[in-house]
Amino acid sequence: MLALDRLCSAYGRIVALHDVSLAVKTGEIVALVGSNGAGKTTLLRTVSGVQPAASGRILFEGAPIERLEAHVRVARGIAQSPEGRQVFGPLSVADNLALGAYRRRSPHGDTLARVFDLFPVLKEKRHIPAMSLSGGQQQMLAIGRALMAAPKLLLLDEPSLGLAPLLVDQILAAVVRLKAEGMTVLLVEQNASAALAIADRGYVLETGRVVLEGAGAALLADPKVREAYLGL
Repeated sequence: MLALDRLCSAYGRIVALHDVSLAVKTGEIVALVGSNGAGKTTLLRTVSGVQPAASGRILFEGAPIERLEAHVRVARGIAQSPEGRQVFGPLSVADNLALGAYRRRSPHGDTLARVFDLFPVLKEKRHIPAMSLSGGQQQMLAIGRALMAAPKLLLLDEPSLGLAPLLVDQILAAVVRLKAEGMTVLLVEQNASAALAIADRGYVLETGRVVLEGAGAALLADPKVREAYLGL
């Protein structure tokens, strides 16, 4: 579904991604792990079109998209749940979800029902301002908002950031359920052990470069990964 070929991205003179190549197959959960500053968020932002690519290619379903604007990529089937959730605090939960579907011309009632089924608390609180939600509920809202675009590829950036362990389990269980329902997921996660435990495959980034790749279980057992990212 997604292939990056020698992708580079930079902030001014600071190069954040160096010749990154990776692939995400349809129906997979692929995890990106690495330390802070490794380029994980930049990679997702470059795929979604928020951050421009300096060079290299981004192929989505076989077609190059690196020159397309972000909203066009959403229409093609890519949606991102950003780091830090970034919900629209004064707006209601329902309005936040409706904004996720702004590129869709067809009715989105079925998608809304799916989001409410995945995260029932959002239905209960649909009329209250998003700023009134807990951190975990705001994360559910951010994921639900991305799902409202009916994406083929869901980009998740640090969905467990700042959450209690029980909420982390709930969020990652929802990701596993989405995969079971046919969603393809590219997951950036600070909790490397949790991410690799649910991932089909994973990539390890260091200073903007892919240094390891393999099956999620294999990376989870790799001594280098365990020492560098799992504290074991």
